[in-house]
This record gives sequence, C-alpha cells and structure tokens, in this order.
Amino acid sequence: MRITGISTHVVGTPWRNLTYVVVRTDEGLTGVGETRMLGRTDALVGYLREAEANHIAGSDPFAVEDLVRRMKYGDYGRAGEIVMSGIAVVETACWDIKGKALGVPVWQLLGGRVTDRVKAYANGWYTTERTPEAYHKAAAEVVARGYRALKIDPFGTGHFELDHERSAYAVSLIEAVRDAIGPDVELMLEMHGRFSPATAVRLARELAPFRPAWLEEPVPPENLRALKKVADKVETPIATGERIHDRIEFRELFESQAADIIQPDLGHIGGILETRKLAATAETHYTLVAPHNVGGSVLTAASLQLAACTPNFKVLEHFNDFADAEIKKVVRGAPEVDPETGCFALSHAPGLGVEFDPDAAAAFPQQRARFDLWAEGWERRSPK
Repeated sequence: MRITGISTHVVGTPWRNLTYVVVRTDEGLTGVGETRMLGRTDALVGYLREAEANHIAGSDPFAVEDLVRRMKYGDYGRAGEIVMSGIAVVETACWDIKGKALGVPVWQLLGGRVTDRVKAYANGWYTTERTPEAYHKAAAEVVARGYRALKIDPFGTGHFELDHERSAYAVSLIEAVRDAIGPDVELMLEMHGRFSPATAVRLARELAPFRPAWLEEPVPPENLRALKKVADKVETPIATGERIHDRIEFRELFESQAADIIQPDLGHIGGILETRKLAATAETHYTLVAPHNVGGSVLTAASLQLAACTPNFKVLEHFNDFADAEIKKVVRGAPEVDPETGCFALSHAPGLGVEFDPDAAAAFPQQRARFDLWAEGWERRSPK
C-alpha cells in the first residue's frame, strides 16, 4: 500500500480554524487527521503542500516511524509548531488507515486497552457574562449535562501582575463556580501562562480553599525554572505542556519535577505515537497525562485512542459541547460524553472510529479566526 496524495480542508469559526487532512492510498483506503492552529493556518497548509511532494506521496502508510522521521529531519531545519502539526495530521491519518486495513481500533495497535471509558472535562462553557451569577448558572449547566470536571480561567486580561480588586473578583468567580458544582466535581484552574511566579503563588494560595484539581500554566512556558519556583511553593498540582511541540523538549521539565500533569497536544506534537512515547516517559517520572484538546471530533477521537492504552492517563479536555458545538457535524461518529458517567466510552471501531465529511465541512469555510487572551472579553470567543 502506498500514499497517493492528501487533501486539506479548513473548517472555520470566528475564533479557531480547524485543519483536517485526508490521506489517500492506492488501495482505496483513506485516513484523517486534525489540528487546530492559532494564526498560522495558511502557513500549515503551505507546509503540507510542500511536504506532500517531498515526503508524503509514495510513502507506505504502515511505516509511520519512517515517515515521521523524514518529515521531521529530512528538511534539515529545526521543526517547530507548524512542522510538528503537519506531521501530526499526517501521522494520525496513517494510524487511521492502518487500523482500518487490519480491522482494529488504533489503541489495539499500541498495546491494547487499559480502560473502557475516559473521563472528560468541559472547557469553553463560560462564554457568558463575566459575573459570579452568570458563571454559577453556566457551571451548574455543565454538571447537569453529566460532566464531573470542568476548567476555567477567571483572571480576565491579567498579565504578570493582578491587583487586589481584580484578584478579589477572580476569587469571587471561582467561589461561585465551586458553589454551583458542589464538592465532588473536579475544578481545573487555568492561568494561560499569565503571571510572574510571585503572582501565581499568591493567587494559588488565595484560591486553595476551592480545591482546584490543578494549576495550569501559571507562568509563561519558556522558563522552566520559574515554573519550578511556583511548584515548590504551592500544594496544588501543576499542569503544563500544551505549548511544547517536541517530546524531546519535555526532558528538562521531567528533570525539574516541576509538573505533576503534562498536557501535550496530539495535533501539535507529532501525532499519536509521539504522544504515546512521551506518556511512557512521563510514567517513569510518576507524571500524569491530560492532553490539550481544543480541536474538533477527529482530534478528540485520536486523543481517546491514546487514552485507551495509557496507564497514566488522567482526563481529556472537551470543547465541542459548548463553544462551536455545531462543528461536530463535519465528522460522522463524533465522540460524545455519556451524561450518566461524565466519560467517553471507548470506541471499538477500526482506525479512529470516525469519518470526516467534506460536504458538511463546506458549510464552515475558513475564517480570519482571532483569539487574543489579553483582549477584553476573550472568554466569550466572539472576536470583533
């Protein structure tokens, strides 16, 4: 079997463009991969056009390791977010083809399952008025849909510092959310790399009474010593990793022991097997894995393949019941959260267990998507 070519499809919303790649073979089998780029979609599409000619066309879709190696190193220049995302969508599609050809789900090819269901946490649910009352109502609706975990960034446009008034307001939002969801639902606290270590530590202590499940990206991701400074001073588990695009770059993070949970994005770090390798390394450091997952249903399905066979998997992020829920229409067999358990059921269908629908995708053309976490009203995800 050989790859004959790829087609690229961009599904647009005002705040995010989702890039789907369909890989075709000479035996008629196809596979699909997905990633979500912020402000670099055209660059990704351009890279994929060159990579198709240089590396992808004519390759054996079963030889995943070889294709990834050539795409990553065959152009000599150091691979960054765009290249690793391009690798990810093609690599994921190859696993989809491989599973379909063999009649098994991808998780069966990666060691077999260790679980039958995967806990989900909700994100994108707080696209409402930024008040304690509105957040209380929105959080209660999340729990009513069956979720047993949810995440929120309550810090507005905070950057490095957060004054007393804005800090107190952020605390009031979290107090309202905790009151709405009760004591047993996990509440993840997102900082989006906003703060200096001193500010992050102060806020973590002020929010500790509401028992956050983790503190995510408390400081900008480039300085791991700053992250360790926070980790050494707070009791809340530290989560990070969505903006690391090569598993090799996690080495220093593991050595520092600054993170309790890593959050690689399958769509940015080279795909399913690259993330599975990273998860195995994390396991040797007693670190949990909770992938960043802000894409659509194909990326969710791929992340669930990883979850099924990963002993140190914690929970999977899910946007698509809240922000842009209509984009689930572009994928047949889109994974859904069971309202009785707050979990995704494990798919036993061959490959990823989903199919991309290009005709449905045509209803969501690429947009000039914009998402600025330092702009007023960013949480509504409705840029002007």
